[in-house]
Amino acid sequence: MLLLAFLLLAAPNAALAQDGDNPTLHYFGAAIGAGIAVIGAGIGISRLTAAAVESIARQPQAVKDIVGAFQLPLFLLEGVAVIALGVSFVVIFMR
Repeated sequence: MLLLAFLLLAAPNAALAQDGDNPTLHYFGAAIGAGIAVIGAGIGISRLTAAAVESIARQPQAVKDIVGAFQLPLFLLEGVAVIALGVSFVVIFMR
């Protein structure tokens, strides 16, 4: 709610515009969408890393298996953040 109030105060012309021709909303949408995706990926990466470190601490002899199982989800989560940033750049530069 606070974010919406900030956006309405920061760009009242963009928020109240009747025509869809104002590119300011596209920039806000790209920034908010990329921010949410990157925050979600960061939370996922941190939880995955915490679980991997905890399991390595419990079973140090299984480091290779744990790291091998850890890498694929880590790369997929990192890819989500990179794709979100790419989509936001496309939205920004296509206008």
